[in-house]
Amino acid sequence: MGVSEMSVKDELKTALTAAMKARDEVALSALRQALSAISVAETAGTELVELTDDQVLAVLATEVRMHHEAADAFQTAGRAEKVASERAEAAVLEAYLPAALSDDELAQLVADEIAVAAADGATGMKAMGRVVSAVRAKAGTSADGAKIAAQVKAALAG
Repeated sequence: MGVSEMSVKDELKTALTAAMKARDEVALSALRQALSAISVAETAGTELVELTDDQVLAVLATEVRMHHEAADAFQTAGRAEKVASERAEAAVLEAYLPAALSDDELAQLVADEIAVAAADGATGMKAMGRVVSAVRAKAGTSADGAKIAAQVKAALAG
C-alpha cells in the first residue's frame, strides 16, 4: 500500500473521528457498530488477525444487511422512527461498499456460469450449488447472496 492509500478500516476510523467532531449521531452510531464488528471478527479466532479490505467489506455488507433486516422488523412492528434510524445507519455504511451489480450484470454473470457448468456436464437444479458458488466468487460483496440464489434458481428452472 502506498502512503496515500488508506485501508477501508482506516477510512472508517477517520470517518468516525469526523462524525464525532460534527456531532453526527447517526454516522457515529453506524461507524461504531461497524468498527466493533470488525474488531470482533479480528479477535474471533485463536489468535489476533488483521482483516484484509475484502474481509472488512464482507463485515460491512453483513452489518448493512442486519440494519435492513432490523428496519423491516421495526416496519412490521409499526415503529417508524426506528425504521428511519436503521435505514439511515445502513446508508452510512453502504457508502463504503463497492457499487452493487445491476440486475442485468448479475443475470449475465449467472448465464455465463450456467454455461460453464453445462459444459462440464452439470445441468438443471443439480448445478445450482456449483453455479451459486461460482457467481458469489466472481461477484464478491457487490451482490446479495439471496439475490444470486434466486436468479440462479429462476434461470435453471426456466
